[in-house]
Amino acid sequence: MINIFFSKIKSPRSSLKTIWYFLLFIWLFCSFCCKEKVKDNSRFITYQVNPQKKNTQLYWKSDKGELLKSLDHLITDVQYKNKKLVFAMNGGMFEPDNSPKGLYIEDFKILKSIDTLKGSGNFYLKPNGIFYLTRNNRAGIVETKKYVQNKEVRYATQSGPMLITNGKINPIFQENSKNLNIRNGVGILKNGDLLFVMSKKEINFYNLAEFFKNSGCKDALYLDGYVSRTYLPEKKWIQKDGNFGIMIGVTESKK
Repeated sequence: MINIFFSKIKSPRSSLKTIWYFLLFIWLFCSFCCKEKVKDNSRFITYQVNPQKKNTQLYWKSDKGELLKSLDHLITDVQYKNKKLVFAMNGGMFEPDNSPKGLYIEDFKILKSIDTLKGSGNFYLKPNGIFYLTRNNRAGIVETKKYVQNKEVRYATQSGPMLITNGKINPIFQENSKNLNIRNGVGILKNGDLLFVMSKKEINFYNLAEFFKNSGCKDALYLDGYVSRTYLPEKKWIQKDGNFGIMIGVTESKK
């Protein structure tokens, strides 16, 4: 194809112009093809979003101070605000009273303090981490010990363990582990998009982390296990139940 293309060049001037157009075409073609888009996998339900283009936030209570708890209650809550919920999933571990486990920030307010203690359970597997969104809607995932609180953080939730750190799978995970469960998490792609993932069947930590890595995430955080639920109508995956602490939702204005 390239040989045929260049065989049509007749003069140095037209040659430079033609080559310029050809290189422009190649650049545009590569830009289009290289745009990050996670391929669906039969083992997972996935949702990719640019938080700077779509309203992404954390939820715990209604404006009346009532615990939302379930995805169904969250749907009703956003509808009351004349919005449409396009995606949601549980957003981290919680205490028996449905309060967030560890750091929780909503609209710049620290509603639960960061937890740097040692303990048992997935939350305390090292390293655990924090998922946050800033004032300008940029997302971040960082190890708890490296997190620095500042006034630019609008939303944050703490959970654990970290699945991916700087493109590497957490070394505590074992590829052939028999510790299987429904699991979900959130990751950040190289272009800044968020990738939310929930397994459709029981899997181990390594398999979940591997999926995030193969999808191109530089960092990813585990959110929770068997209680996990996802609401994603565009893929005909609709779960409205649950009994959570906080949830992560993406909304758009009603037309």
